[in-house]
Amino acid sequence: MPSTGKAVRVAVIDSGVHAAHPHVRGVADGVQITSDLEIRADFVDRLGHGTAVTAAIKEKAPLVDIIAVKVFDRALSTSAEALARGIEVAVDHGANLINLSLGTTRQEHRAVLEPAVELASGAGVAIIAAAPSADEPWLPGALPEVIAVALDWECPRDRYRLIVLESGRPAFSASGYPRPIPGVPPERNLKGLSFAVANLTGFAALAIEGRGRITSEELVTILAEAVRGRGRSPIPDP
Repeated sequence: MPSTGKAVRVAVIDSGVHAAHPHVRGVADGVQITSDLEIRADFVDRLGHGTAVTAAIKEKAPLVDIIAVKVFDRALSTSAEALARGIEVAVDHGANLINLSLGTTRQEHRAVLEPAVELASGAGVAIIAAAPSADEPWLPGALPEVIAVALDWECPRDRYRLIVLESGRPAFSASGYPRPIPGVPPERNLKGLSFAVANLTGFAALAIEGRGRITSEELVTILAEAVRGRGRSPIPDP
């Protein structure tokens, strides 16, 4: 039987999740990290971004357990401290994968984010985030423990590609289109690097089903071997 992501826990650190959305169909757990780093129960998505990201993940891995970690509230902005706290909370809530469809080019935040990323790596939790480039040196995607994803408009949504960053580090590229919405043309839907990250996270959830804890390095190897062997990772029927 094809993989579905069953029992894989994916933390989506974003604007929260609208759990009742038909493309989401519930979450396993959820919290909010406030601006003063308090943890609250309100993970309702008031912006739509986190819900769309989650929908893209669940399209590919429909049986994953979603942990909504809300760090954005009324705008798509937060502090490095809140993001780092979100990573720590995701680890505490038993995440196998952390989806970060976000990033910052402010390199002074590295000192805040790096310890949280190392904590996740040491716990066997793989973080998937936007890949750095010469023009946009995204954090935490530039950190070696993070699986980096670049945007590829030419990549079909049911595939991902193995690439090599300028640093020589292996990474991946994926489509920037989210799950389609009936009656809405792709050019009018949300799209961009956020969804390339989410699409890769969905494929990663399929890849680690039944494996338990896994390092980022091991996951990169598994995903790369799948590309070399099949050139694609199929989307299961809903």
